[in-house]
Amino acid sequence: MRVMIVAAVLLAACPAGAVTLAERIAQCQACHGANGQSDNPEVPSLGAQQPNFVLVQLYMFREKLRVVDLMNEIAKGMTDDDLQKVSDYVSKLPAPNPPADASDADRIARAQDLIAKHRCNSCHTSNFAGQDQIPRLADQREDYLLKSLRDYKSGQRRAYDPAMSSVVEPLNDADFVALAYYIARVK
Repeated sequence: MRVMIVAAVLLAACPAGAVTLAERIAQCQACHGANGQSDNPEVPSLGAQQPNFVLVQLYMFREKLRVVDLMNEIAKGMTDDDLQKVSDYVSKLPAPNPPADASDADRIARAQDLIAKHRCNSCHTSNFAGQDQIPRLADQREDYLLKSLRDYKSGQRRAYDPAMSSVVEPLNDADFVALAYYIARVK
């Protein structure tokens, strides 16, 4: 709830959209964290994210190809140059930190088996840092990863590339839980 209130205040302060890069970045930081690490449930950390991935996502929000009301509103007035500047800025933020808890070896092993079987690391890379328009997943919020996998499976989240839909199709929720647990802890 706090996130929505802060974001609403920022949006109201910039009625025609943010004018400067600093104002746009302040909008991002209100929800996604000042140093690239989100403290908000189901809100992704953006630190060290692939700039081309961020660019595509912002474009999808602007064009309402991906629907998240707050993000659609923020991206609405952004020019292509604005999208590029924000993407470049985000990519230079520090990578998020993994959870401090001890890892469950059984859950890690299950996830590694799923990753090998479904070749997750062929696109996201072996360390899950992503590449080009493929997102960085390493050390992402576990709850956000789980939500994203579930949304891809249900069709609620549209991918700009059909690969994710086909990858998640044979997986079940227990698989998603294992994958989110492991990927949130990749170092």
